[in-house]
Amino acid sequence: MREIVLDTETTGFDPEQGDRIVEIGGVELYNHVPTGNTYHQYINPERDMPQEAFEVHGLSEEFLRDKPVFSKIAQDFLDFVGDAKLVIHNASFDMKFLNAELGWLNLPQLPWEQAVDTLAIARRKFPGSPASLDALCRRFNIDNSARTLHGALLDSEILAEVYLELIGGRQPDFALGAGRQDSEKSQSDSQSAWRPKRRDVPLPPRITQEEAAAHAAFVEAMGDGALWKKLS
Repeated sequence: MREIVLDTETTGFDPEQGDRIVEIGGVELYNHVPTGNTYHQYINPERDMPQEAFEVHGLSEEFLRDKPVFSKIAQDFLDFVGDAKLVIHNASFDMKFLNAELGWLNLPQLPWEQAVDTLAIARRKFPGSPASLDALCRRFNIDNSARTLHGALLDSEILAEVYLELIGGRQPDFALGAGRQDSEKSQSDSQSAWRPKRRDVPLPPRITQEEAAAHAAFVEAMGDGALWKKLS
């Protein structure tokens, strides 16, 4: 199964009000293991950069001025994504922007069902707890010290680790997590330490006394060679 852990940076919150995508980052997973294949692109939004957005990602108008516009990278982006599931934190935000940009170019839009929203997963799994990317890094003890500003590729790499924890724990081969030997040793120690315990109170019988008596009579009628008698 192919998945792309994806993140975007933008000039604001609403493409219908003129905001644009300025950066896209993606990390490819295959069967929940990173392949080393990534996508990263800065994009010239062809507009000014609001100060509030600059303080989030640090991408200035000057820096983005010589970068390609979205129309120049759109097809390459679609080719990279293909039909892979898109793992996104707060997927509605990024999908809204991506489909707005694609729609303006009359290109195929990304189906909403193609997205996997890690924010929704986190809220279901930890109701009432903070579910931001930073909060989930703290919960899973994932190093995000390099995240002084938002960056699409860095955030995708961090989100890939968070995603694997959300769905049940990091794979032994996961390049951004622990090594295979440490993971296998931890799994072996965990398995050897666990033993089933006897119930303090036996479970109540699931058959009636009449059913038990009828079964005993049936076995008795089979004679001394009945397997039921040998195994009882």
